[in-house]
Amino acid sequence: MILDKKYEFVKLGLNNGILTVELNRPDVHNAFNDIMIAEISDAFVKLKVEKDVLAVVVTGSGKSFCAGADLNWMKKMAGYSRFENIEDAKKMAEMFQAIEKCPFPTIARVNGAAFGGGLGLVAVCDFAYASPEAKFSFSETNLGLIPAVISKWVIERIGTKKAKQLFMTGERFDPSYACDIGLIDGSVHDLDGTIGEMVTQFRTSGPMSILESKKLVNKYYDDSVYLEESINFIADLRASEEGREGISAFLEKQKPAWRRDEE
Repeated sequence: MILDKKYEFVKLGLNNGILTVELNRPDVHNAFNDIMIAEISDAFVKLKVEKDVLAVVVTGSGKSFCAGADLNWMKKMAGYSRFENIEDAKKMAEMFQAIEKCPFPTIARVNGAAFGGGLGLVAVCDFAYASPEAKFSFSETNLGLIPAVISKWVIERIGTKKAKQLFMTGERFDPSYACDIGLIDGSVHDLDGTIGEMVTQFRTSGPMSILESKKLVNKYYDDSVYLEESINFIADLRASEEGREGISAFLEKQKPAWRRDEE
């Protein structure tokens, strides 16, 4: 039983067929590090053998959903070799793939801010609902990086035009706009009530037909070549002068030299 597994940065809970996968680093707004990525991947891989699950809900502990990558961890990676950066980016890609291939319906319960890679979690889930207080941003370009690994799933959700606009600007936007562009499926005050109603609908569908429906669509959208290229993109930018300066400036609460907003 997956609930018997204890993780450092992920909490699991099962209630009436709903398995909750809760990111549990609230002190850093549930930002990813290598341990959390490995734990999320492990949890979703092990889910394939569960019998009592109808749907899986991904959410965050505390006030935030997920702030993306932990910047102290990213700063350390800037000193990695290109091979090490590629291997690290692959592990993140494998995490998203494990969620995508989950045989059960997956629902992002966006309880607060979702930035950077956190929006990859939103996009890869089959359904996504956010509280009205949530905030969103593909913030990577503000750090001299790009939302490379998550882009496959984001583009499937919102299309190329909106993806280019939001990726390039890194602007913040609210749940209303996120809903308009299809990034989330609704902004609701009662997240748990809405999710509970959805799971009730899943009870009327054949378990095998749900699984095969997901497989059918995932096969259509499979693009391993694009994902491989995106891994190379982010590996190069993490170790670039622009990326290293952007991350260091953010951590030191300074402005990177390449910012031109005060010219």
